[in-house]
Amino acid sequence: MNPMPPATPRRATITDVAREAGTGKTSISRYLNGEMSALSPELRARIEAAIERLDYQPNQMARGLKRGRNRLIGMLLADLTNPYTVEVLQGAEAACHALGLMPLICHAANEVEMERRYLQLLTTYRVEGVIVNALGVREETLRPVGGGGIPAVLVDRSVEGLVADMVGLDNRAAAELGTRHLLDNGFDEIWFVVQPFEQVSSRQLREAAFREVMRAQGEWSASAVGGRGEGGWGASGVSGVSGPSRAGANGRVRGHTLVLDLADSAAVQRGLAELDRAIDAAGDASNAPTNAPTNAGRIALFAANAPVALCLALHLKARYGAAWQSRVALLSIDDPDWAELTGVTTIRQPTYEIGYRAVEFLHERIEGVQTSARDCLLPGELIVRASTLR
Repeated sequence: MNPMPPATPRRATITDVAREAGTGKTSISRYLNGEMSALSPELRARIEAAIERLDYQPNQMARGLKRGRNRLIGMLLADLTNPYTVEVLQGAEAACHALGLMPLICHAANEVEMERRYLQLLTTYRVEGVIVNALGVREETLRPVGGGGIPAVLVDRSVEGLVADMVGLDNRAAAELGTRHLLDNGFDEIWFVVQPFEQVSSRQLREAAFREVMRAQGEWSASAVGGRGEGGWGASGVSGVSGPSRAGANGRVRGHTLVLDLADSAAVQRGLAELDRAIDAAGDASNAPTNAPTNAGRIALFAANAPVALCLALHLKARYGAAWQSRVALLSIDDPDWAELTGVTTIRQPTYEIGYRAVEFLHERIEGVQTSARDCLLPGELIVRASTLR
């Protein structure tokens, strides 16, 4: 016969402390709330000794709910496997520590239904505010934590119909910066590779900025291979060109948008096959003179974020070997650690600052700031490496 496990010791309560100190619960509450002027030095010493003898730990949640404040904030995150999210979280946690807030982290794993369930759960925990970096959460789902409800701050992406503060990268400027870098370095064919962007505003802004720059320079088209694309567009000739020549053999630069759904392996393979055909059609860049003045005839891939860039880099390495960058250039928004190791040009996001500022904005709303909704768009930093050099 197995012996009974030892009983868990009962935790001391405020009633136990009052009895041990020989006073009432009101005096204990005043002590715990820092109202020392209402207590005599002798009574304060008795209460402190009683708390120490009983190892009393106050129930902060219950105290917070009684006062209407619990210092809990929710953080709804789409993908904790993304280095971007981890780095934003580091900044957010630092701000929480500085401001006396406790984050309750919810990882939705890129599942829209999970996002909805977590938001419902956060409201039951009576969090004081919510930071949202989600994939497909909609305005009606966020309504309880926006507007007149619990304060909300959006990170990286806006939600149509929801009026709330937003902190993130200046996506349009970042995409323009990357596109113009590739054009200035002589690439006459650029593929912008992005995950499905119907529900993600940051992806929409990056793709739109790329498309606008390419339309002004030459021609642009979209592809639905590997995902869902947008209609194509094209225009002959090159306009507004400065710096090195950007015209290919047909007298114009060419831009393409390729939607690559990383959640669909078959679609990914179709999209990568389309890129392979384009790279092969451009010719073997290794046959060009080593002192070639431009990158004309060499395709450049512009990845919308680090997960897309990693997918592309792994594929190119497997297909073309260690010298894959002699065949095709790669630039990415986001600057993961592996990009420096492989010499990939990136646009680094101020991820730590994004997380920190998001918590600061939320804290201000919790404390009663009543200004109109604010957008805090921070600049990206172009980190030039070998992958895009001539």
